[in-house]
Amino acid sequence: MSGDHPPNFVPAAGFRRLTALYDPVLSAIMRERSWKSWLVERVSPQPGQRILDLGSGTGTLTLMLQQACPGAEIIGVDADPDVIARARAKAVQTGVTPAFQRSRIDELDLVPAFGVASFDTIVSSLVFHHLNREAKRRALINVVTLLRPGGMMHVADWGQPDTTLMRLLFYPVQALDGFANTADNLKGLLPQFMREAGLQEVHEIRRVATAFGSLSFYEGVRP
Repeated sequence: MSGDHPPNFVPAAGFRRLTALYDPVLSAIMRERSWKSWLVERVSPQPGQRILDLGSGTGTLTLMLQQACPGAEIIGVDADPDVIARARAKAVQTGVTPAFQRSRIDELDLVPAFGVASFDTIVSSLVFHHLNREAKRRALINVVTLLRPGGMMHVADWGQPDTTLMRLLFYPVQALDGFANTADNLKGLLPQFMREAGLQEVHEIRRVATAFGSLSFYEGVRP
């Protein structure tokens, strides 16, 4: 199963052999706990809510959301069986029980798997830069279909650099994850794609300088 990846699939760290380094790099170089803790506070999971972590990777954010509110139903989905296995192992170690399922976030079968208007909140971190433009748009259409009216989407991903240094620092990310896939992030187009998919009140609410470029935080509401 570990070799069973879909076409045009980009692993979490760009190459499968680097997957084991993904968590240590995020933790040591990108202050992952700091900005993900802020994102969890922004999401503010509540008892009884159903929250989807779209492209959950090794499960760090999914587990943090579940730890923040044991009474919420937290589900993580990712296309990579390797990182899903790592996420499930981390869940056992931490003693919390979010659900992890394998699925591509841009595929049509994502909606039937969960149901139309079945989530209060959808969150995504460092996922959309792995997708080409059409896959980004399909994933965001899925988001709008899965969210309940009034539901919120939260995105943390690479955005438009605000300094020359941030632009230069982003080159290694592009080299690993693909210049074509990351081009729209570099141009700051994710908010536009969110609006085109049907989300409203879309804003960039925060920007964080990291060792690999500018990390932007976006929000949008399902009308």
